[in-house]
Amino acid sequence: MTIDNLEYNTEREHLIIPEYGRHMQKMINYAKTLETKEERNKVAKAIISVMGNMQPHLRDVPDFQHKLWDQLFIMANFELDVDSPYEKPTKELFEERPEPLKYPQNFPKYRFYGNNIKTMIDVANTWEEGELKEALTFTIANHMKKCFLNWNKDTVEDSVIYDHLFELSGGKLNLKNSDEDLSDSTSLLRTKGKYSSSSKKSHSKKNSNNRQRKRY
Repeated sequence: MTIDNLEYNTEREHLIIPEYGRHMQKMINYAKTLETKEERNKVAKAIISVMGNMQPHLRDVPDFQHKLWDQLFIMANFELDVDSPYEKPTKELFEERPEPLKYPQNFPKYRFYGNNIKTMIDVANTWEEGELKEALTFTIANHMKKCFLNWNKDTVEDSVIYDHLFELSGGKLNLKNSDEDLSDSTSLLRTKGKYSSSSKKSHSKKNSNNRQRKRY
């Protein structure tokens, strides 16, 4: 073979689904050239059989055969006229772009509160006025204060939390004129510190015991 007869991949036909290889693409191109539909159907079924043998790990996947037939039409550039046991995909459907996903953040202005707070506020807005709704509102406000302190270790005035709660609830949850204060900042963060110090002590004690253990 001379250098002039060498064939480079850059000069070959583009493979639509490369994992099936160039010979499979050539078989599909050959099927497209057959004159009768009977011949095309026979070759198409043989191609599907070979494709299935090339991907045995997918045999347990639901609609495995459907997937193979869809891939056959895709590699044929939707130009293969054969009888498929499934609905034939269209080029327009294949090239259709999905709709952009909506970002789940409902209030990016106060991200440090998290999405659960907004859900709790929406639920509280549906409750009838009374002691239960008031208790839930203060629970939400205390949790908002704790989230705020986790984000910003400095202290925060209750009035700031009340303003944010009023804004996020669309003006339906108003604690601005309340005589009751929210939990103290120290107590809201105490639980985290308590478990952290306990964990450290336990770890330290464990290491100490290991050091004292005799080794033979």
